[in-house]
Amino acid sequence: MASPITAANAYAKLARLADPGANPLKESAGDSGGPSFGAMVKDAINSVVEAGRKSDGLAQGMAAGKANIVDVVTAVSETEVAVQTLVSVRDKVISAYEEIMRMPI
Repeated sequence: MASPITAANAYAKLARLADPGANPLKESAGDSGGPSFGAMVKDAINSVVEAGRKSDGLAQGMAAGKANIVDVVTAVSETEVAVQTLVSVRDKVISAYEEIMRMPI
């Protein structure tokens, strides 16, 4: 199971991915000229894929005797948290879409 620190780091990475130049204390109104939602989703998926590739590479290195077990476990945990976060976001988006579709016109 992933530690709370690993989960917090994964959420922080996703937050930075969403708007790297934003001040967290400043509220934005309207279109800020930032990346589109589709671009943010694409970047989030790419970061999860990259984390998976990193953990796969480390696991193969460990099997060959070239990697440290601690690094492998850490990479796998980070990948697991990233995937769980992505799935949670997907579930929330689907839930919001379904709620919008149930609204009367």
